[in-house]
Amino acid sequence: MTQAELIDLLHAHEWRDVEFKEARRAVPKDAYETVGAFANTEGGHLVFGVREVGSEVEPVGVLDVDKVQGEFLNTLRQPRKISVVVPVQEELHRVGDLDLLVFYVPEVPRAQKPVYLNGDIRRAFVRSGGSDVRCSANERNRFLVDAAAERYDGQPVECDPATAFDEDSIRWYRAVYQAKPGNRSHAGLSDLDFLAQMGLLAGYGDNRAPTRAAVLLFGTNPVLRQILPRPVVDCQRYSANRDAADTGERWFDRLLLEDNLVRTWRTLIGDWYERFAEHPFRVDPETLQRDDTPPDYQAFRESMVNLIVHQDYADQSRKAVIRRYADQTVFWNPGDAFAADADLLEPGEKEVRNPRIVFAFRHIGLGENAGWGLRDVFRNWQQLGNVPPRIGNDKRRKSFELVLENEKLMSGSQRAFQKGLGVTLTDEQARVFALACREDEVTLSQMELVAGVSGAAASALAESLVGQSLLRPAGPGRYALAKHLREPDRMDGAQGLVTDQPAAPKGGLVTPGVINLTKHQKTIMIICSVPHTRADLMERTGLNHRAFFRRKHLDPLVRAGLIRMTRPNEPNHPDQAYVVTEAGLAFVRESQK
Repeated sequence: MTQAELIDLLHAHEWRDVEFKEARRAVPKDAYETVGAFANTEGGHLVFGVREVGSEVEPVGVLDVDKVQGEFLNTLRQPRKISVVVPVQEELHRVGDLDLLVFYVPEVPRAQKPVYLNGDIRRAFVRSGGSDVRCSANERNRFLVDAAAERYDGQPVECDPATAFDEDSIRWYRAVYQAKPGNRSHAGLSDLDFLAQMGLLAGYGDNRAPTRAAVLLFGTNPVLRQILPRPVVDCQRYSANRDAADTGERWFDRLLLEDNLVRTWRTLIGDWYERFAEHPFRVDPETLQRDDTPPDYQAFRESMVNLIVHQDYADQSRKAVIRRYADQTVFWNPGDAFAADADLLEPGEKEVRNPRIVFAFRHIGLGENAGWGLRDVFRNWQQLGNVPPRIGNDKRRKSFELVLENEKLMSGSQRAFQKGLGVTLTDEQARVFALACREDEVTLSQMELVAGVSGAAASALAESLVGQSLLRPAGPGRYALAKHLREPDRMDGAQGLVTDQPAAPKGGLVTPGVINLTKHQKTIMIICSVPHTRADLMERTGLNHRAFFRRKHLDPLVRAGLIRMTRPNEPNHPDQAYVVTEAGLAFVRESQK
């Protein structure tokens, strides 16, 4: 960690990836809870020598560096204290005349989770916002299922294989399988022998038993219910935008899918998706045949495959959900991705939760590019000119969310903003810069996908934008918007911020056309019908850059008089929350007419 990165941490306040401890002369006992929480979640930095003052932090220094460092690292190597040896990396930094100890705690492999303290698995913690939270019994169980050497979908099911399977599902699958080039011919095999060849039966000869994958894929409903007493996918459609629907509008169309995965897939792609897919009249110039494939077909297909093959089927209480709103489609799964967030968009094989189910789907051409499914979603969405999909891989709640927004990346305001900068950008540069304006910080992987280029070309794009003082390096493989472009008066045109930021009118009425709000600001306005903390609002909006969230979304709403602090005289109070004003309520009512 560089000195500049440490200073950024000190300005960031505590969140899920950073925790401050005073630790001037000794290690506080709750520091080990933080180590366990970071190791079980997404990793993070633990900084000794910093005191909390309200919601702010103040460097006070570690007085006896050798003693504190030795005590901390030695304790972490004691199996009676912590269940695994966490490879903590330590650094000593000097800020002014103060010594600060910085420890980076990585996330441990799934086989070592949950990390717990004092030999008591009930003392396992996860990171939630800026706090360490003790795991519930359900959360501990999900960790243990994921840690098993034998994947859940490979475990045998006690049932008669002769009567366990739906013949129509196997017949359909085998026909599609046989039509795919490169697949071995199994035409002469019985259904059970075919499933055995696919690795979907456990045991040998007369002692063969269906695996959970086999029952999930092809099982009859009575047998399926034995291992999955919940729906596979809940599909809902709303006529309103997500912000409005989340305030109480009921879906107008719903499809609850409770059959095996083959039947679920056939219904998803052949019924539910067809209800809203657009089929353009287009003639292929080479074959002169009509091609009416929906333009967003690839993105939706890969998103639905991802939903089916990667969800946690050991989770008996939560079901996968697809919500189709007017402005976006949300795919939500029980079960987080095993891959690190930074690797999700990288090509190549990934460790998966259900390898047998993934194998079966790939052999009929679904998810055939191992590890590329999400990249295909991003690429198709970029080809349509939309903003990149949003991914939420929540290791705290063990869930995964993919959001496809129906919003153009190169909006009119963004084009005007770029024109006003007086620079000439290629199409690829313009898209990357537009993404940086939206996100404040982008990775090379994101640049590859939004610009449709290779890794080397993405690096060249980034450096060209740095050379034009539009971006700046923000760490390995990461770039942020140039600081001079982050000022509110420059960012209004790029991001759609509250522009005039007028005071609330005395009459209490706000005309929606006067103030231009971002989508996230509109969400904040609706959520704040009751008080919420900044951490709550960031979680609800899916944003995690604290300073940027406050500067871009929250502060302009306060200045405009649309929301207010619950403790206006104590802006840094730890219990500070935000609630909509009368003018804000009027704005919401007017905008929904």
